Amino acid sequence: MRVDPITLEVARNEFAAVADEMGAVLRRTAYSPNIKERADCSAAVFVPNGEMLAQAEHIPVHLGSMPASVTAVLEHTDLEPGVQYAVNDPYHGGTHLNDLTLVRPVHVAGELVGWVANRAHHADVGGEAPGSMPAHATTVDQEGHVVAPMAAVRDGEWISSFVEPFLAATRTPAERLGDLSAQLGANEVGARRWAALAERTGSGAFFELTEALLSYGERRMTAALAALPDGDFPFEDVMEWRGSFLPIAVTLTIEGGRLLADFTGSADQIEGNINTVEAVTRSCLYYAVRVATDPTIPTNGGCYRPLSLSAPAGSLVNARPPAAVAAGNVETSQRIADVLLGALARAAPDRVPAASQGTMNNVLIGSDDFAYYETLAGGQGGRPGRAGQSGIHTGMTNTKNTPVEALETHYPFRVIRNQLRRGSGGAGRYPGGEGIEREIEFLTSATVSLMGERRVAAPWGLAGGSPGACGEDWLIRAGGKPERVPGKTTFSVSPGDRLLVKTPGGGGWGSL
Repeated sequence: MRVDPITLEVARNEFAAVADEMGAVLRRTAYSPNIKERADCSAAVFVPNGEMLAQAEHIPVHLGSMPASVTAVLEHTDLEPGVQYAVNDPYHGGTHLNDLTLVRPVHVAGELVGWVANRAHHADVGGEAPGSMPAHATTVDQEGHVVAPMAAVRDGEWISSFVEPFLAATRTPAERLGDLSAQLGANEVGARRWAALAERTGSGAFFELTEALLSYGERRMTAALAALPDGDFPFEDVMEWRGSFLPIAVTLTIEGGRLLADFTGSADQIEGNINTVEAVTRSCLYYAVRVATDPTIPTNGGCYRPLSLSAPAGSLVNARPPAAVAAGNVETSQRIADVLLGALARAAPDRVPAASQGTMNNVLIGSDDFAYYETLAGGQGGRPGRAGQSGIHTGMTNTKNTPVEALETHYPFRVIRNQLRRGSGGAGRYPGGEGIEREIEFLTSATVSLMGERRVAAPWGLAGGSPGACGEDWLIRAGGKPERVPGKTTFSVSPGDRLLVKTPGGGGWGSL
């Protein structure tokens, strides 16, 4: 079947529309502010062998790693039509425990025609601190409830072997069940839309059309890489860990329309929670290459075929179990993206921005009664021809902020300050964007966990631009003086205490 360009483009948008609708259903029916307000969720559709065919424009760290969840279900379960499968195990298709993925096969007349899947960040899945990212964790079991690939829903009903332990582990079972139900509904809508497309097209023509789209993505990416100079392009940056720096190093080899990312030289995994699983590192590679090539290339498994990854097992970028990984997904992923973009800037200097804030500034607050999670925006790096944006999520995340009204309605906090952090962007011909300052006052006792980076090593500038300002975290006890706290820590607060987070600015691009 030779697919003409118009048919191919219509099909590409139809497939992406399925994922878009899934995301809309998930957000509109979710219970938690983290999903319905911040949009901390993603959706995608896949061909029968698990290769991603289309995605919504959701969260890069979710989407690039989601194929691993589908593959894990394929490899570790016996498929049944209409059954939905769950997984959050970082070492069997997941990323970190908060991100639970529901995967549903789609059958038409008994034939498997594809998969739909969505991933949502659950604000608490148990573990040794509210929010499930304790700063002291060294093993994944300390971070919460682990779900290996397993059947979760049959005939529209939750399977007790999945849902009962999951709800028993969390501090917020009613909210978790509400978000799970939103995930279930999103997949059901996606499956209906996917099946309707397959039935309308006819299975034979449908499979040929999906492969044509994957092949098109592969050709486009191959051409984009071929337009870059061949050669080896190294770059190195650091993670901050208890007063020391841990290197993240990469060498990109571009040759003949293909690219290899080799992370040899990166630090070994540690007894801490900034370790990253290989699926997250792979998603960073996909994101960075799209930034530096052509964003109009269809986002599917085909466009990733020319990309290869070498991540040494037992390293910070490909940890072995049972290492803790909660912050690897949200923090180390940002640094992996930074080093990839730094290397790509040497191959495509007119396309790559200076370093953005390089952190998600994770704030987790909770008790036995509630769990709040948010990542705070910062400065975007200056770009060739344009200044960086201020107060925005960058890199491997793409969420929104929790509106003050929603935050104060759902949680026992009061927002004292929420503003741009003036002067935090790096100077340059195209300056970096500014971070933000958010200060909250606690109205009840709670446990706070912070997971942030770029508190010591600033976001770098490019082409002569200056670095952005480092982030800062301050605790102001009731009636006391401000006290600087580490970027990665867990501590208790009392009513009247306040937390102030100042997020990093982006690096500047170009000499003044």
